Amino acid sequence: MCQNVQLLCAVIRIYIYSFFRRICGHEPPAEKSNFNVVCIGLSKTGKSTLLSVISGESTDNIEPTVGFRIKALMFDDCIVDVKELGGGDNVRPYWDKYFGGAEGIIFVVDSSASDNQLQLSNNELHKVLADPELDNLPLMVLCNYCDKEGAKSKEELRKVLELDLETNSRHWEMHSCTASDRQSIKAAFNSFNKKLLESKNKADGFSKI
Repeated sequence: MCQNVQLLCAVIRIYIYSFFRRICGHEPPAEKSNFNVVCIGLSKTGKSTLLSVISGESTDNIEPTVGFRIKALMFDDCIVDVKELGGGDNVRPYWDKYFGGAEGIIFVVDSSASDNQLQLSNNELHKVLADPELDNLPLMVLCNYCDKEGAKSKEELRKVLELDLETNSRHWEMHSCTASDRQSIKAAFNSFNKKLLESKNKADGFSKI
């Protein structure tokens, strides 16, 4: 009898605690959406450094990515798992092996690169965008090293990369950034994350029809 009373009191305490948490606005936060994104670009465009900056990690002694590495980026509204692929000549032919399950694309370009390198970036970008695994996925182009001497503007890079060809195929956006300005990287991701969330909500809406 005594044990039953104690159990009843415990249940009542839990109920009262839960009730006051609700009315005081202390409900546990809703689970965040999680997205898988591929990050690609030629070697030495600064992919690893940008991802380290936005994740709050040290940028000292960053080694070039050989193969791939995955970094989980935590934001207020979602979690973005970025699969960064190496950009070397011996790695790029195998990029498509890592596209499965992607929900977005990040392409990093060196704003101060030579015309030949930018043309190579153009070729590699459009080869990637033609892959069926990435069809219609939102694209974010990060124009890195925008603070370097001779860096091209966003408008110039838009033309060089021929991004207008993608206007009817997918959402795309461009952002100038540099590792020394974390806010520029954060602003780019905040914008891209909104699109990822919009795409997810739209897909969830269709699935309920």
